[in-house]
Amino acid sequence: MKKGLLIALGVIVLMVLMGGCTYNGINGAHKEAQQKWADVQSSYQRRADLIPNLVATVKGVADFESKTLTQVIQARASATSIKVDANDLTPAKLQQFQQSQGQLSQALGRLMVVSERYPDLKANENFKDLQSQLEGTENRIKVSRDAFNEAVKTYNVKITNFPNVLLAGMFNFKEMTMFAAEQGAEKAPKVQF
Repeated sequence: MKKGLLIALGVIVLMVLMGGCTYNGINGAHKEAQQKWADVQSSYQRRADLIPNLVATVKGVADFESKTLTQVIQARASATSIKVDANDLTPAKLQQFQQSQGQLSQALGRLMVVSERYPDLKANENFKDLQSQLEGTENRIKVSRDAFNEAVKTYNVKITNFPNVLLAGMFNFKEMTMFAAEQGAEKAPKVQF
C-alpha cells in the first residue's frame, strides 16, 4: 500500500513539475513576442520622430508643395494616434495599425518624389541626412517586424502543440497575429513615364 501511494505521489509531483516547465516555456515565448512587438513600435516611433525635422527642413524651400507636407503631417498624426497593446493584438487592430503606418509610408514616398523637383532641397545636407536616417529606419522597421513574426510563430506553435495546448487553454494563452503583406503587395507596381 505504501509503495503504491509513493508511486502515485511521485507521478503527481512529476506531472506538476512538467506542467510548470510547460507553463514557463509558453509564458517565456509570450513575453518574447511582447518584447518584439515593443521593438516594432519603437521602430515606428523613431520614424515618426524624424518627420517633424524633415518637414521643417522641407519648409525652408519657399515654394515647396504645401499639399504634400500637409499629407505627411496628417498621416503622421494618424499613425501615432493608434496604439495597440501586445496583449490585445487582434487581427483587426493589427490591420488598422498597419494601414495607418502604410499611409504614412505612402505620404513620405510622395514627399521624396516631389523633393526631386527642388535642387536646393536635394543639395541641403540636413535633408540628405534625414533622408538617410529615414531609409535606415525603414530597414529597422522591416527587421523588427520580421523578428516579431518569428517570435509570434514560436509562441503560436508552443500553445497549439500537444500537450501544451491543454495548459495554454487552462491559462488563457491565445494565438497572436503576425504582420502580413498588404493586400495587392504581390503585384508589381506599374511605372509609366
